[in-house]
Amino acid sequence: MTFLKSPIIRAAAFVFTGVLIGATILVFSQRSFYYGTSSKSPGMAIYHLERAFDVQLTTSDGLSLGAWHVEPTDPNDWAVLYLPGNGGTRFNRDSVGQALADEGFAVLLLDYRGFAGNPGNPTEAGLNRDAKAGVQHLNDAGYPDDRIIYVGESIGAGVATQLAAARPPAAMLLRSPFTSLADAAEYQTRLPIGLFIWDTFDSLGKAPTIESPVLVLAGSEDTIVPASQSRKLSTKFPNLVDYVEVPDVGHNDEIWFGPFLAEKTSSLLPENDN
Repeated sequence: MTFLKSPIIRAAAFVFTGVLIGATILVFSQRSFYYGTSSKSPGMAIYHLERAFDVQLTTSDGLSLGAWHVEPTDPNDWAVLYLPGNGGTRFNRDSVGQALADEGFAVLLLDYRGFAGNPGNPTEAGLNRDAKAGVQHLNDAGYPDDRIIYVGESIGAGVATQLAAARPPAAMLLRSPFTSLADAAEYQTRLPIGLFIWDTFDSLGKAPTIESPVLVLAGSEDTIVPASQSRKLSTKFPNLVDYVEVPDVGHNDEIWFGPFLAEKTSSLLPENDN
């Protein structure tokens, strides 16, 4: 075929083939990009946190997941289910766990399947099961759903939103939430790959169904989940408490893992519980 002898046509065919191969690799290995799994166990809770102990959560599909339960410094009879992002584990979220406990909350620092030495492979359905197992643990510890606040960061905010639609909490704090994982993936890659994302975490679609009070936090300099997505999502919650965009703050800055976030969580308590 003579047209293939043209240098321009050959170059275009080469580029197209490269893009096709790259897109194929991206699609079939996508979960390795947005789930930061780890086989390393974080060790015993007592070595990392005051008044903390190890617990095992049993999911509806039979997995046993390690987690840390942190007892409050001065109990306020409320609990926090903390749902981390794709790079978060109970080991590197100990500081925010302690800060929340110092505000009086019992805290469950949950690790998803495939994270921090837990068995299984993460999927959207799997993470939703893991979060429900976390709620069940807090129920068994004496905290009914209406005394639990969900705190979710990044992809954990997507998990929290899915969970709240099925198991409404007393309130919910979402830190750096995306509108959907597909939208976040397109923002990161600058490619129209949303239709090929298996785990969509469609928070934008779920938000209008959630009646619980919701506080949304975002960083103005977030280059992973842009504040524009968090802001757009916040407008869809029927009972939005506030949208707070923190200036000059990125996705994983220290401010998100200590007293600032804990105090914002406390602000969601009813006035007679403050």
